[in-house]
Amino acid sequence: MKALGEAAELGLDEEDACDVLARLRAEDCVGRRRSASTGEWMYVFKTQVGGVIVYVKLLLRTNCVLISFHKDEAADREED
Repeated sequence: MKALGEAAELGLDEEDACDVLARLRAEDCVGRRRSASTGEWMYVFKTQVGGVIVYVKLLLRTNCVLISFHKDEAADREED
């Protein structure tokens, strides 16, 4: 539910979020980081969605995939 809320803040619905995930390319990957809350590895992608640069974080678990969408605040500051 958190990911859907984050996607909604970017103007994306569930179908849009799935489209973003389906279009991710290896070149979009900016690395992996440990989750501060769980210690699990998150794979981080940076891509453009509707003219906005966003970070997509994927955390792979045995029976599920957790997804997070965040606007790239640094890109906003560069435009100012």
